[in-house]
Amino acid sequence: MTALMYVVTAVLLLGGLGGIAYTFVAPSGETSKKRLAAAVGPQVALTGGRNVAETGQQRRKNVTALLKELEKQQAAKKQRPTLRRRLEQAGLDITVRTFWIISAIVALVAVAGCAMTHQSPAVDALAGFAVGMGLPRWVIAFLTKRRQKKFTLEFANAIDVIVRSVRSGLPTTEALKIVSKEMPQPVSGEFSKLVEQMKVGVTMEQALKRMYDSMPTSEVGFFSIVMSIQQKSGGNLSEALSNLSGVLRDRKRLQNKIKAMSSEAKASAMIIGSLPIVVMLLVYFTTPDYIKLLFTERMGNLMLAGCAFWMACGIGVMKKMISFKH
Repeated sequence: MTALMYVVTAVLLLGGLGGIAYTFVAPSGETSKKRLAAAVGPQVALTGGRNVAETGQQRRKNVTALLKELEKQQAAKKQRPTLRRRLEQAGLDITVRTFWIISAIVALVAVAGCAMTHQSPAVDALAGFAVGMGLPRWVIAFLTKRRQKKFTLEFANAIDVIVRSVRSGLPTTEALKIVSKEMPQPVSGEFSKLVEQMKVGVTMEQALKRMYDSMPTSEVGFFSIVMSIQQKSGGNLSEALSNLSGVLRDRKRLQNKIKAMSSEAKASAMIIGSLPIVVMLLVYFTTPDYIKLLFTERMGNLMLAGCAFWMACGIGVMKKMISFKH
């Protein structure tokens, strides 16, 4: 009987690990390449068939090289950034030392709360570690996501401002200054940094790379690639940026459509994921002696840990099923 239990446990563990591996499978980058090709759009042809062929070939080489650079940037984005960089991406004007001080204060508050409820020292230590190390980072991730969402919402309008400014005869640097002054935050802040860096001698390509490091979104990556292509190959900048603005607006419409179509599946996943916890709380409040064995007995603790593990696997798989890459 014991051997059978070990076999069943091993099978369940392997199945859970497989579910976790499926959850974190990364998508391919073919979609980004298609969108970038649509954003660059048709280029103005030069007089003479030979010049047109040479210019088109050179532009294709530049696009290929810059696409590889975009892939490198996306690969670097997947790497864990430094704490200073994450604070910058979240828009927080604090130092790393201040962050650690805040984390320590939060951990002490959690430990004091556990001590007031007469918890064991092990629980106090685990609560302090979890709250002190997890809660501040969750806040940074939340602020970063919210800031990127606000930036993406106004970024297409900022590109339209650049297009209108260039078509009216203004140079590119003046168009960027207009965006830095007229657009709301965080768009104006990022373009202000871009303009200030170019004032002190930083090239546009380097300044755009720093902008991507500060705001690592696909939209900024597309913008930097289009600007670099036009700077190296020439052509109609306003037309290329206009095409990019159209691509970004179409992407936003696609996001809203996906959100509407997947709302039912997300609601079902939320209900299924919260149902075991709700049932456990109801049983605890109605018949506490019936469920206390899970917390007082060793076998009950192991069963509770197994349930938490499988719940995490199930929630991860459901999240993978309702998350659509676009």
